[in-house]
Amino acid sequence: MSILKEFKTFAVKGNVVDMAVGIIIGAAFGKIVSSFVGDVIMPPIGVLVGGVDFADLAVTLKAAEGDLPAVVLAYGKFLQSIIDFIIVAFAIFMGVKVINRLKREEAIAEEAPAEPEAPSNEEVLLSEIRDLLKNQNKS
Repeated sequence: MSILKEFKTFAVKGNVVDMAVGIIIGAAFGKIVSSFVGDVIMPPIGVLVGGVDFADLAVTLKAAEGDLPAVVLAYGKFLQSIIDFIIVAFAIFMGVKVINRLKREEAIAEEAPAEPEAPSNEEVLLSEIRDLLKNQNKS
């Protein structure tokens, strides 16, 4: 099999397409969470802590010299990224938890014993004939 055919077979499998859709949706969700944290959560926390803008929290390691920019350790942005991660991780955890519960319920439903099927008309007639023949032989 040529590499091109093998790649095509791999690329059109359902799992790969599902994964690609998941990655795209995850990237969009990540942007929404980043905006939520930066624009909705962090400002009130900054006000509660004393009017601090977390995005501006940084330590200057080396001042700017001539054309070289200053070297800064922007730990405020890092804190925002940690909060972003916690929210995304929690959302993924809840989604996986729901999916696992649905799979368990499905597995339990499949394990339930099915009621035996009713015998067909032919089987019922053959059973009656058999019983009649037994009764005739006994008499």
